[in-house]
Amino acid sequence: MIERVRAVLVTADDTMLVIRRTKPGIPTYWVLPGGGVEESDESREAALHREIHEEIAGKADIIRLLHTMESDDERQIFYLARIATWSFEDRTGPEFSAEGRGEYALEEIPLTVEGLDGIDLRPDEIAHVLRGAVSAGTLGDEATV
Repeated sequence: MIERVRAVLVTADDTMLVIRRTKPGIPTYWVLPGGGVEESDESREAALHREIHEEIAGKADIIRLLHTMESDDERQIFYLARIATWSFEDRTGPEFSAEGRGEYALEEIPLTVEGLDGIDLRPDEIAHVLRGAVSAGTLGDEATV
């Protein structure tokens, strides 16, 4: 089974970092930073730290497991994390130089229902989970480190 790790990266301004994906012939959508767990990763959390470094040259403090999604051949694990610094220009992930992968643009959006409603965050299930958590006020206090 393929495992992927992703992070809801909350900034000091209580915004969330998301990656806008633009591919030819496909409507624009957004994803959370992260990617596949590799055999060389010591843990899922180590994989997430590596992915955050590759994708946004950032370092995050993982707060807690937020949500897990599973299908027949894939498990996606979402974490809540705080991030203080990042540099999209210094990203090193192999996906950025691959032909035909489209564009990756880092954006900050308000961590509000309105902010989430303003983007097409994928997968739909994590967008739903985040809307519920933001509405219930269950992300804010935990994300304040």
